[in-house]
Amino acid sequence: MKIAIVSGKDEGPTRLNAFDNALTDAGIGDVNLIKVSSMLGKNTQIEDLPKLKAGSMVNCVLSEITSDKPGDEITAVIAVAIGEELGCVVETTGINKKETDLIDEAKFMVTYMMDKRDVIIKDLIVKSSTTTVKNIASVVSSVVYLNDDIIRQ
Repeated sequence: MKIAIVSGKDEGPTRLNAFDNALTDAGIGDVNLIKVSSMLGKNTQIEDLPKLKAGSMVNCVLSEITSDKPGDEITAVIAVAIGEELGCVVETTGINKKETDLIDEAKFMVTYMMDKRDVIIKDLIVKSSTTTVKNIASVVSSVVYLNDDIIRQ
């Protein structure tokens, strides 16, 4: 199994436009995202996000938050734990919470999930996106499940 871990942030004139702009900033704005739960196959490989075919149906775990309150600090976090047998992904978000606290929360949750399954963590990766809202802003962090059908040649 191959995945890419991405994040993005942006403003927009509406909540939907801010979200769409953040997805585009992350490189996943031109595809259809299908939210899936948090499991990865054994020995999952992390790659850079390739160019995706526009309109593709793309599986992902998505952490996202949008605010229209100027001055809010918004954060989206994704944590990935990879083991030999399987892997787990968690997402969390926060408004006006310390980014480091949200990262610690995500690490705790994904470590717990792996421990509960008696799987030793080989790699633990966390990606976050934070911004301070000027007008209307959105942040996203995502694990994108890669396959040949969605990659633009």
